Amino acid sequence: MPVLNQPNRLGDWLKWEEVNLFSRDEVVLGAGNLMTGAIVGRKAPAVTVTAGVGNTGNGAMGTVTRGPAALPGNYVLTCITEASNAGVFSVVDPRGLPLPNLTVAVAYSGDHLNMTLADGGEDFDEGDTFTISVATSNEVGEFNPAASDGLQFAAGVLAFDTDASGGAVPAVVIARQAIVQRNLLVWKSGVTAPQKAVALAQLKTLGILAREGA
Repeated sequence: MPVLNQPNRLGDWLKWEEVNLFSRDEVVLGAGNLMTGAIVGRKAPAVTVTAGVGNTGNGAMGTVTRGPAALPGNYVLTCITEASNAGVFSVVDPRGLPLPNLTVAVAYSGDHLNMTLADGGEDFDEGDTFTISVATSNEVGEFNPAASDGLQFAAGVLAFDTDASGGAVPAVVIARQAIVQRNLLVWKSGVTAPQKAVALAQLKTLGILAREGA
């Protein structure tokens, strides 16, 4: 008798999600032919930096890269401590929640943003500001730890089989507040166990919990 393999279905791996489809996002799958349960990353959105118009300090912000927990919206940096050839800035995320402080001329690294604010010829005064705006990105792709365009960060789980091999198509992802069954998730070929562990930790920051036999 032939053996029939039942294809993966949404209800197999998705064990709980928040009500009223809160957990789901409508997105665009940019490429690939992916199964339901596939781990996806979100293409990196544009990031812009604006110095406060009344700033005294003239140090420049270096390249800003986003981390796996970066949120769309404005991050506000405000100088809270003046110092010669230095200084300290508070960092507040788009929700109004504080992040670790940034020190001038010291690399800032975190789950949200990574950057270095250089010292300038004029020191920063208390109240000087920078606004870092992170745009919304609606394009997803297969999670790939070797990528550098945002797909190296796990951002959700594809809800339904989606074929974008002929070009970008609409898709739905479980993006937050859900419980999924770990052993039924679908990974890009070659992703290692340690890389999967990192990706699952990134999903956990979004409220997506992976459980065995959930």
